[in-house]
Amino acid sequence: MDALALARWQFAILTIIHFFFVPLTLGMTILLAILETFYVRTGDEVYKKMVKFWGKVFLINFALGVVSGIVQEFQFGMNWSEYSRFMGDIFGAPLAIEALLAFYLESTFIGIWVFGWDRLSPKLHAAVMWLVAIGSNLSALWILIANSFMQEPVGYVLRNGRAEMESFAALVKNPNVWVQFPHVLTAGITTAGFVVLGLSAVLILRGKQEAWVLRSFKAGALWGLIGVVLVILFGHSQAQHIAFVQPMKLAAAEAHWETEDPAAYTLFAIADQKHMRNSVEIRVPKLLSFLVYDRMEGEVRGMRDLQAEYTEKYGPDNYVPPVNLLFYVFHLMVLAGLLMLAFAIYALFLHKKGIVAEKKGFLKALVWGISLPFIASTTGWIMTEVGRQPWIVFTLQKVEDAVSPTAAVSAGEVLFSLVALTLVYVLITGVGIYLVLRHLEQAQPEAAGAGY
Repeated sequence: MDALALARWQFAILTIIHFFFVPLTLGMTILLAILETFYVRTGDEVYKKMVKFWGKVFLINFALGVVSGIVQEFQFGMNWSEYSRFMGDIFGAPLAIEALLAFYLESTFIGIWVFGWDRLSPKLHAAVMWLVAIGSNLSALWILIANSFMQEPVGYVLRNGRAEMESFAALVKNPNVWVQFPHVLTAGITTAGFVVLGLSAVLILRGKQEAWVLRSFKAGALWGLIGVVLVILFGHSQAQHIAFVQPMKLAAAEAHWETEDPAAYTLFAIADQKHMRNSVEIRVPKLLSFLVYDRMEGEVRGMRDLQAEYTEKYGPDNYVPPVNLLFYVFHLMVLAGLLMLAFAIYALFLHKKGIVAEKKGFLKALVWGISLPFIASTTGWIMTEVGRQPWIVFTLQKVEDAVSPTAAVSAGEVLFSLVALTLVYVLITGVGIYLVLRHLEQAQPEAAGAGY
């Protein structure tokens, strides 16, 4: 493979692994803040035990997220120097604010929270956890402000072959931010809920049925249910937005070749991209129009017409992204969401009936269910980024124009960094799993009142 293909593989692999840790941090910080607030308001030591136990899981995840995130910035400089040159004026400001404001807020108060159990009042200590949660999610917001420019460029002017910022306010108010950020935030809530739910199931299977374990099971199920309901609603809004600003992405995710009004929803398809048709398909009449317009009518553009339009507007090229890949990752994401919805509802039902420990088969399924939010996040990320192809910055810069010149970075150098960094990322992920499993082996958190 050439340097471009290797650079794309490296960015995809490392970003996917890094993104395993990010949603859990977003959702877990809020959950911990809520649980500690319950402890402060009620004085119930069970809540404190829950915070301390799940706080360690969060800290392990946070450390791995920081380590894996450092490399992301270096990739831009090494493999994507032309992108950095083109986008530096736009991308730099949100990333600088994310690091200097949001991340520093988060990391500083994490230290205070860890070492402040016996030094701060309970109310102040809970307030510190809320600051950690705010910092974590502000960090995600600024990253998504930068990413949203790549999806829907606003507030810029092209000058000397570069995109230069014309309005910082326009970047912040980018409509894509305000459909993407709620989706990512609620995905984090879902992830935290299912991690707590699945790990609580592990403890129950091992015979641990103390109050804090069973209450953790309920908290995880409820947090997961809240998250998955909201992520479906916000995902629907995001899909409707994409239908108008990136219609090719939605059409590819639906294997939708021909413009239709009303448009059918494709349940299953095998796309023949060469001939711009589906060799096999199962469709539901009018449903795609309903999803886009909230009514059983409305035109949805097909890839054939969009390809012709883009060719006329942007010049000859293949503007149709990999259809089979997008179709299956999109539908896998939807399937994962529906499974999580069913799991969370049934888990709450069992808890209410007081028969959680009796359903060992379902508890084992919940352990495997820990993977569902990570599958959904990964497939969602693939759809977001691959669906924009061949653009790296939609309508402004193509991927092939963004890679570093081979004279600066050879294919061999990219291959070496790809292999080396992938091994490092796999290693730190394995370390994280080992540390969480070791934490579970202890079965109980430290005694109430003790520090970390």
